[in-house]
Amino acid sequence: MEKIWLNSYPAGVPAEIDTSAYRSVSELLEDSFRKNRDRRAFLCMGQAITYGELDAMSMKLGAWFQSKGLVPGARIALMMPNVLQYPVAIAAVLRAGYIVVNVNPLYTPRELEHQLKDSGAEAIVLLENFAGTLQQVVKKTAIKHVVVAAMGDLLGVKGLLVNFVVRRVKKMVPVWDLPGHVRFNDALAQGARATLSPVAQSPEDVAFLQYTGGTTGVAKGATLLHRNLIANVLQSEIWLSPALKQRPDIDPFICVVALPLYHIFALTVCGLLTIRTGGLGVLIPNPRDIAGTIKELKGIQINTFPAVNTLYNALLNHPDFAKLDFSKLIAANGGGMAVQEAVAKRWFATTGAPIIEGYGLSETSPCVTCNPVTATEYTGTIGLPFPSTEISIRDDDNNELPLGQAGEICIRGPQVMAGYWNRPDETAKVMTPDGFFKSGDIGVMDARGYVKIVDRKKDMILVSGFNVYPNEIEDVVATLPGVFEVAAVGVKDQNSGEAVKLFIVKRDESLTEADVIAFCKERLTGYKRPRSIEFRSDLPKSNVGKILRRELREGKA
Repeated sequence: MEKIWLNSYPAGVPAEIDTSAYRSVSELLEDSFRKNRDRRAFLCMGQAITYGELDAMSMKLGAWFQSKGLVPGARIALMMPNVLQYPVAIAAVLRAGYIVVNVNPLYTPRELEHQLKDSGAEAIVLLENFAGTLQQVVKKTAIKHVVVAAMGDLLGVKGLLVNFVVRRVKKMVPVWDLPGHVRFNDALAQGARATLSPVAQSPEDVAFLQYTGGTTGVAKGATLLHRNLIANVLQSEIWLSPALKQRPDIDPFICVVALPLYHIFALTVCGLLTIRTGGLGVLIPNPRDIAGTIKELKGIQINTFPAVNTLYNALLNHPDFAKLDFSKLIAANGGGMAVQEAVAKRWFATTGAPIIEGYGLSETSPCVTCNPVTATEYTGTIGLPFPSTEISIRDDDNNELPLGQAGEICIRGPQVMAGYWNRPDETAKVMTPDGFFKSGDIGVMDARGYVKIVDRKKDMILVSGFNVYPNEIEDVVATLPGVFEVAAVGVKDQNSGEAVKLFIVKRDESLTEADVIAFCKERLTGYKRPRSIEFRSDLPKSNVGKILRRELREGKA
């Protein structure tokens, strides 16, 4: 296909990117540490660490990992909210020659066990608040080294008070016992007595395993190489450049990191891009606390605010949000789920800066398309393909469709994953013979090259930007003794875009909605749990007996 979208690029945005400057993400990090030593890198709960401190601490933690005999390419899991220890741990793992496995800290023991086993992780860094979850499954995994962090570890003198409040007042740390664990600050101290050995890394080496659901209901690790992440960071930087050129007064570049860093969108756009630009990332440990989030941002001249529609909407509905300093806000990157027009318009009216909607997936590191940062109006599209990125709209037989015709969005570019970790069969299902990744989303491209999503090929449910796969929910609920049959579908939800709804045929008439919800609470993390349950005498099926989710979703059955 002719790259018609290039004609719609803002002035100064090139058609291709050059990734030759870095052989690894570690090189990208170290380049920034060298150039920006005295600048603040991340700020959390009023306490900042500089690039020099991030450099020194990550070297110590990396040396500690190496001292444990972990071989290059070993997987290390990180299970934390947005605290200062997170960027330190990411840099440490990569610089020591290992692979980062990002884990949602709110996972249930069942979900955590699967991810640790599937990745083969041998070490984990986690916040003590979630140590109890690990305790329940650690013996069933390959984990040999456990580093336990506390909220206040890197907050200086204030950290003692923070830890006291978290543990004693708010009682946010359930009792746990992990024999042989090491405290985060002790690992740093021990690592200071060792030396980080340089590890030769190539662009083709694995940097991250980013877990995403699958049609099988089993979470799979998208294998992201160093070159994938480098490409997407540089693509994102170039895309943002027209807006930055209009504001030479912005230095440093300040990004709000409210989306969790274990989510690929935040990892790349908030974490790695902020470091690449020598900017300051303002870490928000709990973005659900809207009042607390606004309090953290008071007095800060925000430059960019990547988020999902749910968070934008919640912020706009808080009376204190309009009091924040938007004088240097150049753009808000909306991703993860569709941004609603009403929210986009209110945001622009309140802040004077647009929500720039884009599109991406865990498998694409994640950014694929984005609206130009010079836009001021809501377009209802996911924008234009990034530099060095091709979009092809195809039918089920892999034929390219003409403009304006709906088909599967297929993606080729340097940010596309190497495949699913240890799952060549699953990888083969999503890659075309000519190297395009099949997204599972149905879209159309117009004559200007703008892409619009019209439907999803898969039955995936999108809850506040998180992928939820019906098979996983159904597999869990089907193990509840009173359930005969179950189907999970996505239904529209004002707050989260979509929510999970269950249709259940009972095996035991005494089964109640409360029974199902309690069962799910133990086995599924919050965003995967059903918001509504409907009991039925039967479920619609195809002539081969397959439950027809689409009929349930559309209310036809």
